[in-house]
Amino acid sequence: MDMAGDMLQSEETDVARKAWKLRNTILRFQESFSAIEKCPKPVIAAIHSACIGGGIDLITACDIRLCSQDAWFQVKEVDIGIAADVGTLQRLPKVIGNASLVNELVYTARKMMADEAMSCGLVSRVFQDKEAMLEGAFHLASEIASKSPLAVQGSKLNMIYSRDHSVKEGLDYIATWNMSMLQTEDIVKSAQAALERKSPKDITYSKL
Repeated sequence: MDMAGDMLQSEETDVARKAWKLRNTILRFQESFSAIEKCPKPVIAAIHSACIGGGIDLITACDIRLCSQDAWFQVKEVDIGIAADVGTLQRLPKVIGNASLVNELVYTARKMMADEAMSCGLVSRVFQDKEAMLEGAFHLASEIASKSPLAVQGSKLNMIYSRDHSVKEGLDYIATWNMSMLQTEDIVKSAQAALERKSPKDITYSKL
């Protein structure tokens, strides 16, 4: 059952209890999107055609966003009389870094086309069509997968931590993180491959 169903079909008559249950429903929906961000592996969003409402919640929780030329984006919630409540208002300002633009998109529910999404930083690449985009997404995923999983997943964890903390706190966190992670055998393997002029893809890293 969706949030509207929980609210409209609830048998609860007490306003406070009805609100309490609705809040728990919203929190469950929020967690379903936050789970993407919490995934230790990088998540790539490949977007084509319309990305509306909950789609924005989803892609802003991803690490990398790619789209095709026909993609368009819309924070639609104000058009249905609600404030977005499962991630867009919290993550989109940090993804784009332009408060004025985010406010405009949220308050007007206007469409943002692919080229504007690229120019403002919502996506990192725009492809000619869906097929080219998927090929690019799989190639990027393969490239990332060839790296040390400790380095990649450690980088993701620390970037998310630093996003929500001060520079000093982020530096302290990475220092504590690397006091153990710098002892990994992956560094030795990477250095050896560099000396032998091998591609990083030729290195076999242990799985986590």
